[in-house]
Amino acid sequence: MKILISADMEGATGVTWPADVLPGTPQWQRCRSMFTSDVNAAALGFLAGGADEVLVNEAHWTMRNLLLEELDERVQMLTGRHKALSMVEGVQHGDVDGIAFIGYHTGAGDEGVLAHTYLANSLTGVWVDGVRASEGLLNSLVVAEYGVPVVLVTGDDRACEDSRGYAPEAETVAVKDYVSRYAAVCRTPARTAADIRAAAAAAVRLAVRTEPVSGPHEMEMEFDAEHLAGAATVVPGVRQTGERRVAYRSPNMYEGIRCFKAVTTVVSNAVEETYG
Repeated sequence: MKILISADMEGATGVTWPADVLPGTPQWQRCRSMFTSDVNAAALGFLAGGADEVLVNEAHWTMRNLLLEELDERVQMLTGRHKALSMVEGVQHGDVDGIAFIGYHTGAGDEGVLAHTYLANSLTGVWVDGVRASEGLLNSLVVAEYGVPVVLVTGDDRACEDSRGYAPEAETVAVKDYVSRYAAVCRTPARTAADIRAAAAAAVRLAVRTEPVSGPHEMEMEFDAEHLAGAATVVPGVRQTGERRVAYRSPNMYEGIRCFKAVTTVVSNAVEETYG
């Protein structure tokens, strides 16, 4: 049995503000260890529960944040950027039985610690087929096309609540409780590691491949400035639907998430200093 861990950082233990997750800052350096602790705890739990293999896919920012030397020797880590499926790279090879979303967070426009969707700012909302979408929901739709269930989600309490909409059977662990976008009541790493390990061990029972679920999706994105909507239409198939909104239709979520990545890349390069 093989488990894939998609590891993001905003939902990690102790993380509450931008410097905690911004590569190169002293706070980021400090929080890397807690982030790695969460991921390692999940891996240990999966292995204790009967998994034969655990692959960790780095999913935060530069995708070079986890401390490899602090992971269990049985774990393998996929690190670095420019991956076909980004946050869930590795799920497409047909050998993954279940996936865990570790360190996840709520989406742009929702309450949650460091809530956003792909872009730290600029995006104020993302919808899939009319439903407001977090990264968790987007990625769950991608992995469903490969018949892989989401078995574990960790993050703040709002991220755990969000997961009920896309993975209602998954085990969840809240490592902190939301107070504001930049504040939370945090549990200690020792406590969260124990909680995550226990939840991962229990989640192994859910790692059963299912029939792939695919189909067309209507994607919509809203930005905080009208020129960003215009910039997004450079991507083929993306049409402007409002002053600050764009939409596109994809035949499946594989194409949908790749177009989403293209739009966010274009938009991030259209943001000007100070005024956005």
